[in-house]
Amino acid sequence: MRADRLVSLVLLLRRHGRMTATTLARELEVSTRTVLRDIEALSAAGVPVYAERGRHGGFALLPSFRTELTGLNHDEALALLTAGSVRGEQVFGLGSALASAMRKVVDALPESHRDSAGDAAQRFLVDPETDLLSRRLVTEEVPGTAMAEVRRAVLAGHKLRIHYAATGRPPRWRTVDPIGLVTVRDRAYLLATRAGADRTYRLARVLAAEELPEPAQRPSRVDLDRIWRERSARFLSGGEHLTVLVRVNPARREELLDTALAVRAEEPDADDWLRLEVTFQDSRHAEWALWQLGMDAEALAPQPLRTALRDRATAVAARYGGVSSAKA
Repeated sequence: MRADRLVSLVLLLRRHGRMTATTLARELEVSTRTVLRDIEALSAAGVPVYAERGRHGGFALLPSFRTELTGLNHDEALALLTAGSVRGEQVFGLGSALASAMRKVVDALPESHRDSAGDAAQRFLVDPETDLLSRRLVTEEVPGTAMAEVRRAVLAGHKLRIHYAATGRPPRWRTVDPIGLVTVRDRAYLLATRAGADRTYRLARVLAAEELPEPAQRPSRVDLDRIWRERSARFLSGGEHLTVLVRVNPARREELLDTALAVRAEEPDADDWLRLEVTFQDSRHAEWALWQLGMDAEALAPQPLRTALRDRATAVAARYGGVSSAKA
């Protein structure tokens, strides 16, 4: 909305001082022409914005044009700025809204807190895009229009139609009663009911969505943390999941846990290794996950999984052994 953009423009000028139209356009994700029109609108509304000509020119506000929010202390401001740096804000389609909110927080701080809180927040990094092994953490993409409809229905308490692509099935429309949104390791889920039955939908598989005017059938108060725990427990206890007993090098433990559905038990083993009982989606999932760990993991049970890994290793050895023989 234009009103939000005008506020963001003012806050950018307050925070950074003089800025060119090109820089403002990049920050606001609009064209330079739009920025110039917004500057004219602000001037007409009495906001003291002025242009400085020349090579180092740009737009700026009179220094006295500022308000302060004195209710925030340094640590409270630091907490907000640090939370605003987490990549998870993209999951629910709120990235641009969060950026605008952070500008307002910084701008509203008393002068004595503004610079110190901003500098301190730069010393904290939460959930970077890659870990120490350079494995990239990928946030699942959800169409912006679909995400906005889902979010509105959840907050308004309205029924929701979603065009959902379940695994191995063609996409189809279904009407649900939304309860809430959950994000786990950069994956986002819609918790809902459908015809009174609990349903959990992966937002990345929602191709389109439509908020309906009818009120959703759901309780007025909700404990999302409890609901998520209960649904996770049901998910892990049902279906055709495969439980695997595995030995693993402690240095690769986190990689194993990143791919497993759950850890049932864990204890020290010989050679300073660990012995874990973990659950995978199925045998293919388990074989793929343990193959990634190479010599740093050994499947102890079930036997069919050991056989599958042995056969794969034999095939790979034969492939490369054949290449060596041919060159000889």
